[in-house]
Order: sequence, then C-alpha cells, then structure tokens
Amino acid sequence: MRRTIIIGDIHGCFDELLELLDEVDIQPDDLLVSVGDLVDRGPAPGAVVRLFRERPNSVVVMGNHERKHVREIFSYAQEITRLQLGDHYAETVEWMRALPYYFENEHVRVVHAAMLPGVPLSHQREEILCGSTRGERELTALFPDSYWHQHYTDTKPVVFGHHVTGREPMIRDGRIFGLDTGACHGWNLTALCVPGFTVHSVKAHGDHWSTIKRQWQLPVLKTKPWHDSTWPELAHAIERFSSTSDPAAHRWLEALQEWAAGLESAFPTLVATAHRAASELTPNELRQHPAAKVLFQARNGRLDQTSLARQCPTPRRTIDLAAALGLVLNELPD
Repeated sequence: MRRTIIIGDIHGCFDELLELLDEVDIQPDDLLVSVGDLVDRGPAPGAVVRLFRERPNSVVVMGNHERKHVREIFSYAQEITRLQLGDHYAETVEWMRALPYYFENEHVRVVHAAMLPGVPLSHQREEILCGSTRGERELTALFPDSYWHQHYTDTKPVVFGHHVTGREPMIRDGRIFGLDTGACHGWNLTALCVPGFTVHSVKAHGDHWSTIKRQWQLPVLKTKPWHDSTWPELAHAIERFSSTSDPAAHRWLEALQEWAAGLESAFPTLVATAHRAASELTPNELRQHPAAKVLFQARNGRLDQTSLARQCPTPRRTIDLAAALGLVLNELPD
C-alpha cells in the first residue's frame, strides 16, 4: 500500500533524515512530505533540500524558515545557511518560492505551523499557515489562553511542526499531531506514516544548532557590510559581537577595531594632503580631480577634520578619498 510519510522539522539534519527514512523503510512509491523548515540551524541544509528536490513523490510545505529566505529576512541562522549553500543559494531560494503552504489528501492535512479551525485550507492566511511572526501574533490575539489546535474539531487529522513539543511528538485524540521534536537541538527527528498513523523517531547526533552557531560565527562576521557602516554603527557592532567565546572571532574583531581606528586616525593626513594638492593645482586641474569637492573646500579654507568627517562617514568613503588623493590606507583584515 502506498503510504504518506510526513517528517517533522529537519533543519539541515541530513544524517538523521537518512536514518529516519531507513527506520520507516520508505519505498519508491511512498509519498514523502515535509512539514517545512528543511533549512537553518543544522549542518547540511543543502543535502536535505537536494533529497526532496530530486526524489520523486516528495512534497515540502513552506515553513517560516523557507519564507524568511524568500523574503530576504536575515537573522543569524539565515546568514549561516546562505554561506552553507554557497553558489547554490540563489537557485535554492527560487525553488523555495514555489513551495505550497499546505498539503492535503484523503487521510490528512499538513501545515507547517497552524491553521484556523473551521476555515478551509484554501482560505487560510499564509502567515498563520507558515508561522511567521505576524501569524504568531494573530494566533495569540485569537487564542490568548490556549492553542489553536485545542479548538480544532474536524475529523480529518492535522499534522504540523514549528513549535518544539519536546523529545516526543504531541498526539491528541488521534487527530492532532505535532512533529517538531527538536532534531537540530539534539533531541529527535520524527515521522508519521499514514494511513496507519504510526510514529517513528531517531535520536539526533548532537546539539547541532549550538555547534553550528560557534563554527560559523567568524565566516558570518566577515560577510557583514563593514565598509559601508557608519563609524558609530561599526563601533556598536564590534562591541555587540565582542562577547563571543570563539577565540578566532574575537581576534578578528580586535583586528577590525584596529583597522577602523587606523582609518579614522588618517583624517589629519587626508586634510593636510588635500590642502597641499589644492595649493599646487590649477583651478582647471582641481575641477577635473576625482577629489574636486574636498580640494575646493581646502582651497577656500573650509576643510578641517570636522568637515572631512562629514564627507567620510564610512570606511569606504574614507578609503576612496584617500585613493583619490594618492594615499593607500589599510584594507579590512582577512
């Protein structure tokens, strides 16, 4: 008999996924359904996505983590996934755009996070189905003292993920199945096989998210737009990230701070160089100079460190002006 095998939140836990598929003895004609959140927090999001994209008879419901990538809402987890996927990131996000927000067959309904009881799936709001921040707020307003599934009275079972239920899935009345059992946090990855409604789980190999957060901190830091941050923004970010326990990241942040301080300390040299150039060049040469605005300010006695700082609010503007004046400033540390 062809089965529908529904997998809880995988979050890049590819090895556990393979073990779980072995556990349920998946067959080629079985329909494999993910409740969403294939990516973020785990070690191998690319491999998880590839399995679902390449395997026939597979469906992935849009999770809030896929939706974040589609909508370019980046927190730390999404920044890591973007680096993990590398050159495949853009086309993976394009694939995510087409993911459905729900799945339903004769046996079961599947959503990532929630649905409003009594409302057909086709009329549900995407934000509620996938568990976006806005959808979560709406659910809280509708059910301030309870959960949406406590009000679900339809006879057809509903399966979802999104909220970690603990090491074991949440099963109520043979109709309510919460399958997020915290695989990326070191707990379990869970599947529900329909129509038998049997539950299978495998233990996670470790607390992947804690490990991934540490491993990718420095690579993520290096992708930040430091060149285009204002000096106060840069100082604030360095202070915020300096609490890291990763020695390599801490050393790099110290080097970043020294680099920024070195650029700002070059302001007196930039002012002096601009004044010297302004006194040596003809008006026509000044007009054609790439630093013409600064040089005319110097020529007219209106250039000092304060006025220069207004024109060089970022490292990039400072480095570009220095290059226009024939000076070379240190680049961002590797």
